[in-house]
Amino acid sequence: MKQLKRTRAQESREAIQRLYIAMRHLFIRGSYKPLGVSGEAMIEALQALQPEIYGSINDPEQVELDGLLYIFERLPVGIEECRYIRLISREGFEDSSFAPIIPGKRRRNCYRIDDEQMFVEMTRGRSDIYDILTHLTFMYIEAEKIRKNSLNHRGEKKREWLRLEEIVLKEEEKEEDFNKDVAYTYLSTLLGRTYNDTVDACERFSKSPKVNSIFHITYWLGQLSIQEEYEKNDREISFSSALREKIGHHVYGELWAQHIKQFLQENALLDRPLHIISANLHSVMNSIYGKGALTGLKKIGSSLENLARELSGEKGAPLREKIKEYALKNGMYQLDDTSGTNISVQIFDTKKIKSNTLPSEIQLDEKYIKKHRPVIIVMDYAFGEQAYETMDELLKPYDFDNQKIGLDIASISIMGKAGILKGGKGDIMIPTAHVFEGIADNYPFENDFSVAEFEGNGLQVVGGPMITVLGTSLQNRDVFRYFLKSSWQAIGLEMEGANYQKAIQAASKVRHSISPDVILRYAYYASDNPLETGKTLASGSLGLNGVKPTYLITQKILNRILGAK
Repeated sequence: MKQLKRTRAQESREAIQRLYIAMRHLFIRGSYKPLGVSGEAMIEALQALQPEIYGSINDPEQVELDGLLYIFERLPVGIEECRYIRLISREGFEDSSFAPIIPGKRRRNCYRIDDEQMFVEMTRGRSDIYDILTHLTFMYIEAEKIRKNSLNHRGEKKREWLRLEEIVLKEEEKEEDFNKDVAYTYLSTLLGRTYNDTVDACERFSKSPKVNSIFHITYWLGQLSIQEEYEKNDREISFSSALREKIGHHVYGELWAQHIKQFLQENALLDRPLHIISANLHSVMNSIYGKGALTGLKKIGSSLENLARELSGEKGAPLREKIKEYALKNGMYQLDDTSGTNISVQIFDTKKIKSNTLPSEIQLDEKYIKKHRPVIIVMDYAFGEQAYETMDELLKPYDFDNQKIGLDIASISIMGKAGILKGGKGDIMIPTAHVFEGIADNYPFENDFSVAEFEGNGLQVVGGPMITVLGTSLQNRDVFRYFLKSSWQAIGLEMEGANYQKAIQAASKVRHSISPDVILRYAYYASDNPLETGKTLASGSLGLNGVKPTYLITQKILNRILGAK
């Protein structure tokens, strides 16, 4: 019998499963060496997968520069210098003398213990652990390339490497300037890239405030790799016992949800209809209070979108602060997280919203508000599996004085960024179901939003199933082509949807802690298209292209909650 050849998509899905099995095994074991037997298994699986975000990961000489910038924006500054990396839970370091290091694009506290060791807090669930382990595995792959590019066939350091050492020393000690053109030339050899590629990478790295220079990163990645190869100074990743005990038990999510419910009770808001929104912590606040806060201070644009554009970027920072001050005096409460979830919350008492200060796009029915008195809870973005933990705990009854007080959850709206498979950056996706990648567990639901109501705004709008992936860094073109072309007919991919829906269905249909008729709204805007070269997450942020879809979705959510027909 002729054996069927596996497709590239099947091989990629198998590589994803191998990665996660290896990660779970190593987590349970407690430690591993990235270039040991176990670490090599992860490296082989990641190279077999060839994620789009890691570009030239399989090229034996070329160092993947876009991928390196992507991971170092999400890792603590200085981690490239550390031989030992330890993943921990919240274990009291916030009260120590160690200054927390917070990566530019991941909300996690990290602590540099000494010259060789970095501790990284993992309080956002398994997805957070898988995410950082994937980034670290990629980092070690690229470090090996740098080592090989830095040594000749006899294992001796090349002239370019010795010159790089001098440049890094001058850079660190802020000594005399060095000739950058010469430095770029040395660096391009060590990176296996062209001179133009190297100059472009140096400029992009220099624009990230919480990332060391590419000279510094290249030197330390190569240095530790050389020391491991020739001096047997092995690198190691370990997991604290407290982290291994707490993971999966909703420790942080329970504290977070309890704090919210306690606040609602203390402010006489617990018995009112609650509308939960998972979104950023600016669009709802700006939409409700922006016009009222800035009237008389700055000429307001003719539309909510124009106002939002004025608030975007560094120049809008003073205006955003002015809006926040105004909001806190007119019905908004801010609960900054202290539990460890890193998910802050805003609560809006709609009775205190002044309809005459709202922009024309936001329609408030005063009779409806007076009768129903809805309360809006905006929770900042969760991360992967953390979405299940936080939503599951939030929807449970409030335990108070030996009583269980049920919450009147009227609606749940999920707005987020996602990769799109049938469009481009800034376009909108309206899901009809969420499907877990790898296991095909699926969660169909009735979405209160439709494609038609978002059309006619200059953006492409698509509807259909969406894939909930295990990690953003494991985007693979072959897998996504399969989901797009097969009977799944998927429109996009994200990390939280199925996790949210799993918690909602458990609360409404199994535990019966909320009404089975709770209104659900899901809408996403595209941050990238992993099927198109140069448009993956590593290609950069949305910038102003994200303003229009963000505020359009926010407008639709608010008009539903505030009683607009």
